[in-house]
Amino acid sequence: MARPDKAAAVAQLKDDFSNSAAVVLTEYRGLTVKHMKDLRRSLGEDASYAVAKNTLALIAAKEAGVEGLDEQLSGPTALAFIKGDVAQVAKGLRDFAKANPLLVIKGGVLEGRVLDADQVKKLADLESREVLLSKMAGAMKASLSKAVGTFAAPLTQAAQLFGALETKAQEDSSAIGGAGTPATADDQKTDDADSVTASATAEDSAGSPAPEAADAAETTTDAAADAASNE
Repeated sequence: MARPDKAAAVAQLKDDFSNSAAVVLTEYRGLTVKHMKDLRRSLGEDASYAVAKNTLALIAAKEAGVEGLDEQLSGPTALAFIKGDVAQVAKGLRDFAKANPLLVIKGGVLEGRVLDADQVKKLADLESREVLLSKMAGAMKASLSKAVGTFAAPLTQAAQLFGALETKAQEDSSAIGGAGTPATADDQKTDDADSVTASATAEDSAGSPAPEAADAAETTTDAAADAASNE
């Protein structure tokens, strides 16, 4: 391969490593062209599957910041660059390898971390993105419903309380406020003091003559005294 072609290949592989959610490295020794087409078709639009020279793939991986692929990049290697659902693609590769043992999963890369073959196969056991999103949406809906119920409960209880009080008031007008409120000890003391004051005032009014009557009596006494002295 000419130097410009190698540079272009490295640049493309570096871009694939940098922009992929995950990468799965496989050995394809013995697979026919038809097998390779079937595998690419099974992966769909979630991943691209391409054969690459190990030396160029290793350079591209290091330029993309991925270290530790030296052992996996040996022998005939084809890489699945996953741009979509990682679990879905890993499951497709695992199922294809079961049906076609010549396809061997060697390892992979997930978010810059190098995975061995077993770890890649475990990705296939994860739930798909659609399932996870569905569960997340269900959890969020349940949380919102619970929050609404929590806020509505005090309002409902208050409404029930006011309704009960209104019914009680219609049956007995003294049940809330007004005449139905029991007097406190201080109120009773105030009422007693007012009663004593009122009684004292009444007695004073009854025992003391009116000012006009007192003046008339005094005038009569003076007149009698004058008459006696004249005699």
